[in-house]
Amino acid sequence: MQNRLRVRRRIVAATTVAATLALAGCGGNVGDQKSEDDASFPDRGITLLVGQDAGGSTDLTARAVADPADSDLKQTITVLNKPGANGALAAKELAGAKADGYTLMVFVGSLSYITPLAVPADEAVDVNDYEVVTGLSQDDYVLVASAKSGFKTVKDIVDAKKAIKYGTTGVGTGSHLSQALLFSQAKVDATAVPFDGGAPTLTAVMGGQVDVASIQLGEAQPQIKAGKIAPLVTFAEKRPSYMPDTPTAVEAGYDVPVQQSRAIVAPKGTPKDVVVRLRTAFQKAFANAEYKDFNTQRLLTPNEVDGPTVIDQWTAALKKYRDLTGQYKIDLSED
Repeated sequence: MQNRLRVRRRIVAATTVAATLALAGCGGNVGDQKSEDDASFPDRGITLLVGQDAGGSTDLTARAVADPADSDLKQTITVLNKPGANGALAAKELAGAKADGYTLMVFVGSLSYITPLAVPADEAVDVNDYEVVTGLSQDDYVLVASAKSGFKTVKDIVDAKKAIKYGTTGVGTGSHLSQALLFSQAKVDATAVPFDGGAPTLTAVMGGQVDVASIQLGEAQPQIKAGKIAPLVTFAEKRPSYMPDTPTAVEAGYDVPVQQSRAIVAPKGTPKDVVVRLRTAFQKAFANAEYKDFNTQRLLTPNEVDGPTVIDQWTAALKKYRDLTGQYKIDLSED
């Protein structure tokens, strides 16, 4: 009986050793298994968070880039809207997500370089707390007035010598900052009226609820073409190719270069090879003809740079805007 037990033990031991050797010969150790798992990314669908409402510029951008990117990844990228606080709610959700590349976000630049000027420090979102996969595009703002207002230039507003109301797409947005800086420098008595996004802000301008508003070019252009609103200045650093006949605020004598920017980000700690795989997919999406047409139709300027470049751009923007708001004694949180 004891001899039989010894034989059985030897057989089991020999079988275990053989299996271990076979696994090693196939590269099947623990480290290699992890590499195989990483190499198979993605093996399921990806969620792309958007911190703004459906139908807005950021949402449409997310959907436009997701389709060609998921074709390369061979997995579906599902856009999920989580609006609130200029994207801060979605950013908070992303920060708590597993850092495996399966949850991403279209992060708007203003959340990183303008909102921190309007909220307490403990509520500010820092892009350095995320892995930036790639930049997407930049969106310029244009100051518009109702065609019935008679305003055609900033000088018209100054010469009117009256208090005005200006609509913004939200507190701590580029729309808010651009006008606060402009009217402070122009010494115009102006009061901010915040709305939730570009569509209601445009409606307020056309309906006379506010005198003027700063709107992203893509959202304003249809109403400009329809003759319902008039462009006064853009807040671009130089005249956008999409609106060559409209001067910039800088040309009009005001130091107000304000742009919106967008990037794809992942939770901090996402493996480098996963980030690289995602960036490769989005780079291929950028070359897609339909996506390029989307940018043209929405008047977006491609900013398809890598993560470190995005962080450098946004860090510089935060410093510039902090310096400007300090110089002109603007407190965005009070408007």
